[in-house]
Amino acid sequence: MIELRHLKTLSALRDSGSLVEAAERIHLTQSALSHQIKDLEDRLDCSLFIRKTKPICFTSAGQRILTLADDVLPMIRNAERDIARLAGGEAGRLNICIECHSCFDWLMPTIDHFRQNWPEVEMDLTTGFSFQPLPALARGDIDLVITADPEPRNGITYIPLFSYESVLALSKQHQLVARKVIQPQDLEQQTLITYPVDPQRLDVFKHFLDPAGIDPGELRTSELTVMIMQLVASGRGVSAMPNWAIHQYIEQDYITSRPLGDKGVWCTLYAAIREDQKDADFMVDFLNTAKEITFRNLSGIKSA
Repeated sequence: MIELRHLKTLSALRDSGSLVEAAERIHLTQSALSHQIKDLEDRLDCSLFIRKTKPICFTSAGQRILTLADDVLPMIRNAERDIARLAGGEAGRLNICIECHSCFDWLMPTIDHFRQNWPEVEMDLTTGFSFQPLPALARGDIDLVITADPEPRNGITYIPLFSYESVLALSKQHQLVARKVIQPQDLEQQTLITYPVDPQRLDVFKHFLDPAGIDPGELRTSELTVMIMQLVASGRGVSAMPNWAIHQYIEQDYITSRPLGDKGVWCTLYAAIREDQKDADFMVDFLNTAKEITFRNLSGIKSA
C-alpha cells in the first residue's frame, strides 16, 4: 500500500516544513501533493499529520512512515548511485574464478594492469578446482570464469580469449622423443602427470585419449606447473600442457615437447560472463586488457 513516492513526499514535507516548499522539492503542484497525501491517508485509514500546525506536526502513524522513509530512501539513493557509477564504468565488482592452473602466468599481469586503470573496481580471485564455477556465475556469486570447457547456460555468454595447442611435455631422454607425433596408444604405458582436476575437464582426455578409448598407464597429479616440469624433466612421467605454459622450460632446454596427434590438439580459452555485464565498460576493458597481455607475453597462441 505504501509506495516509494509516498515516502519521498512525507520526507520532503518534514524537511521543508510546508506544503508549498515540499511540492517544489519533489516537482509537484501543491494540489497534486495534497492529493497524494490524502490518497495515502485513505489507504491507511488514518491521518498522517495535524493540519494547520506550524511547524508541521506528524501523528504517530506519520512518524512511523517517516522512520521507514529514513531507512529506505538512503538505501535507494545508494543503489541508484552505485548503478549510475556502474553504468558510467566508474565502479563495479569483478570476482574472477579460473579453471586453469597455468592461467596465473598471464592473468596476474592482466589484473595488475587492469587495477591501475580501474582502481574503484572491487576485485577478487579464486579457483574453480573444488566447485562448479559456472552455476556460481549464473547465481551472481562470481562475475567471470576463465574456462576451456564452455557449457550452454541461459544468461551466460562466452568471450573467446585465445587459442592454444596442447602438447606433450617430455624429458629430453624420454623414449617418445623419437616420435615426431604422439598418438593416443603411445600413452597406454606412460605415467601421465596432470593438475588435480577431474580428468573429464582436461584437454588431453577430452580431445585426445577419450575419443580413442585409451587410458594412460598411471595418473599422477601436482598443483604446481614448476613441480610438474621437474617431474617430467627427471623422467617420472609425461604431461599434456598448453604450449605457452611450458615455452620457457623448452627455451631453457629443460624439457622438450611433441604434438598430440597428426593435426595437433587445439583448444580455446574463454571468459564466461553474465550477459547483463557484457557491455559494462570495466568488463569490456578487462577482456581487452587480457587479450592484449596474452598476445604480448605468451608464445604459440593464436586468435580464437
